[in-house]
Amino acid sequence: MIIKPRIRGFICTTAHPAGCAAHVDEQIAHVRGKGPIAGAPKRVLVVGASTGYGLASRIVPAFAGGASTIGVFYEKAGEEGRTASAGWYNSVGFEKAAHAAGLYAKSINGDAFSDAIKEQTIALIKADLGQVDAVIYSLASPRRTHPRTGVTHSSTLKPIGAPYTAKTVNTDKGVVHDITLEAASEQEIADTITVMGGEDWEMWIDALRAAGVLADKAFTVAYSYIGPDLTWAIYRNGTIGRAKEDLEATAKRLQEKLGATGGHAVVSVNKALVTQASSAIPVVPLYISLLYKVMKAEGLHEGCIEQIYRLFADRLKSDGAASPLDEAGRVRIDDWEMRPDIQQAVAKLWPVVSTENLETLSDMAGYRAEFLKLFGFGLSGIDYETEAEPIAPLPSAS
Repeated sequence: MIIKPRIRGFICTTAHPAGCAAHVDEQIAHVRGKGPIAGAPKRVLVVGASTGYGLASRIVPAFAGGASTIGVFYEKAGEEGRTASAGWYNSVGFEKAAHAAGLYAKSINGDAFSDAIKEQTIALIKADLGQVDAVIYSLASPRRTHPRTGVTHSSTLKPIGAPYTAKTVNTDKGVVHDITLEAASEQEIADTITVMGGEDWEMWIDALRAAGVLADKAFTVAYSYIGPDLTWAIYRNGTIGRAKEDLEATAKRLQEKLGATGGHAVVSVNKALVTQASSAIPVVPLYISLLYKVMKAEGLHEGCIEQIYRLFADRLKSDGAASPLDEAGRVRIDDWEMRPDIQQAVAKLWPVVSTENLETLSDMAGYRAEFLKLFGFGLSGIDYETEAEPIAPLPSAS
């Protein structure tokens, strides 16, 4: 079939297998170009491994450290006349590249929130690796069925305490407009914490420890975002922010548990980037398009792979400890984004950006290009006019 992008709102409902593989290869080439990372973990489990920061967290230890990796994700396989999800094709591309490089790489596709997938992962670790040295938690989902209660909780993107009105952008049409978000209810806050907080991360670590597959001195990292004053009401002071506070509290509990055997647990606060998750958050895409303009002009722009390479190379020590940490005990690889001069430049643009000047004041063109790349479109060297096979099995499943 001829595969073209079909964009609906903030998602693309199609993905290109060759384009996704080329995007993965681009990231691998970047890591290889940067060179090996001394002391990188050798047996890595990535929960939420198929896109964005999670995919980068699989690529970096594999291709900069020779790590064996297991990736857990929940993606849709292709079928006749219908493409797989981008994350599926990313994972196929990663496994093929890893196997070609002589690296161990296997994947588990299913609901990472469930006990069954945790048990399946533990069994695979026992059979193939014995133990893991690092667990990267990069799960992003709009809903979670709780394994203990069976109740399905849905997250919301809302402010807390009062309605919030701010600028946002329709990234497809290039229209800047105001949006008003109603304040979240207490139930919506609680549900968002249940989905996006730290409970499942802790369940993973507890299950791995109980099964004896988490090595002494192992470390675990979960990803978060804080952002500037411009997005504070919808992000850090909103429902997502409450979930991230819960994630940070979880890191402290996990540090106490893992510290007894020389292990470490930390939250890494990462930069705002075009990802499938960030595209869904009101206000944030407009901020990102302005941020990209400013950071590219200063030569400071990073994508997921650059961010995660810097995390492993500069922030995570060979013993799994992280340094330096901020006053709340977090790793900050959003440091370039949050530089005062960068934030002042973005804040200066924010009041004056409009539909009429969007293309000149922001990097909306770059935003759109990055968005399409998430789904395998716009990659050089790919002929998008030729037939593509939508069915692509995972090599490790064959």
